[in-house]
Amino acid sequence: MSEFDIPHHHTVGVGAGPANLSLAALFEAVAPHRLVLLERRPAASWHPQLLLSGVRMQTSWLKDLVSLVDPTHRLSFVNYMVSTGRIYALINAQFNVIPRREYQRYLAWASEQLDGIRYGVQVDEISYGEDVGFSYVSDGRTIARSDHLVLGLGSVPYVPPGLSGIQGDDAFVPEELAARLPAMDRAAPVSVVGGGQTGAECVMELLGAGFTDITWLGRRPWFQPMDDSPPANDFYRPAYVQFLQQVTRETRRRLVEGQTLTGDAITPGILQAIYQANYDGMLRLDRYPLTMRPGRDVTLAERDGDGFVLSATSATGHEKVAARYVVFATGRAFAPPPLAPALTELIDHDDAGQMIVDSDYSLRWKNADRNKIFVQNRARFTHGVADANLTLLPVRAATIINSLFEREVYTVRDAEPSVVWG
Repeated sequence: MSEFDIPHHHTVGVGAGPANLSLAALFEAVAPHRLVLLERRPAASWHPQLLLSGVRMQTSWLKDLVSLVDPTHRLSFVNYMVSTGRIYALINAQFNVIPRREYQRYLAWASEQLDGIRYGVQVDEISYGEDVGFSYVSDGRTIARSDHLVLGLGSVPYVPPGLSGIQGDDAFVPEELAARLPAMDRAAPVSVVGGGQTGAECVMELLGAGFTDITWLGRRPWFQPMDDSPPANDFYRPAYVQFLQQVTRETRRRLVEGQTLTGDAITPGILQAIYQANYDGMLRLDRYPLTMRPGRDVTLAERDGDGFVLSATSATGHEKVAARYVVFATGRAFAPPPLAPALTELIDHDDAGQMIVDSDYSLRWKNADRNKIFVQNRARFTHGVADANLTLLPVRAATIINSLFEREVYTVRDAEPSVVWG
């Protein structure tokens, strides 16, 4: 491709997950053909390996890609359900929250309606030049340029260093569970490490598949349910995000850390299902198929013959757990942005080495006055717990669009908060 053939776009988004799909949907209505998404996967998908049996979303179906900003948009979840003919079946099923598989299908449907998504494109490096803007390199060649950049890279499974050394066919992350399940011995001991929602879903999948010797280890004092109360949901409103912009960085961090259980916890429904399945198993086996061990910090995993030994600390001391299989549901980490070192040096960082994110989700950097860089799902300690959640996707996308075009393209309305923050 010659220099003259390299396409130049107004904005390029790297990644085509829910965040950038929301951006593309709202972009389409006001500036069609000015946004291109580059996605490494070959087709639309959203954590396909985590679509385990019966798993549910943790957010309302009203909080889709567009509705909180533009409820008349053609890519709303309601329009999707009507177009599939399943709207009445869904209503009659009386789900409190929809199946995760249905949300995945919704995202795939929305992707098919949007122009400008380039699948199968691995962006290896993003560089910057004042004369050309941002350049995107794939497989050693520049494939596109743009005036503005939106990073929507999502997250990847995280396994702590003391545990990652045993990863393989019998010790793996949740994304591999469904594929490995058929070959696993149902009577062999299985340990699930991680006391959050994904760990709970893995435990439920193992119970449903007939495993009879499961140990579930979590670091928190107990397997804590998510707080989905009305006061907790006030943290997921635009009014609260705006409030956070008015306080100091130290205050924001303190507030956000205290709100962890409003999103990073286990839905009560799956906890109830686990306890009931465990009780049913006890009636069948005369013992519980699942042993729960909260308050355990698993610090080391070692091979032991055909299996493994996990070393954990607790309030009462040290203990070891033997397992034939281990599932590491130990959280997720940000996917590293493929920014060239020279570009990274132009970006402002705080004392902790984190990129500084402003109220419009843009990064502070040398040439922000003419070429903007935005980040999705990278602003937890500036914009609150909602930033890592699907709840405010269209609100964030609308904020980015308003900033890009330097006018109120979309109005974000949150006019009747009953809480006065302070």
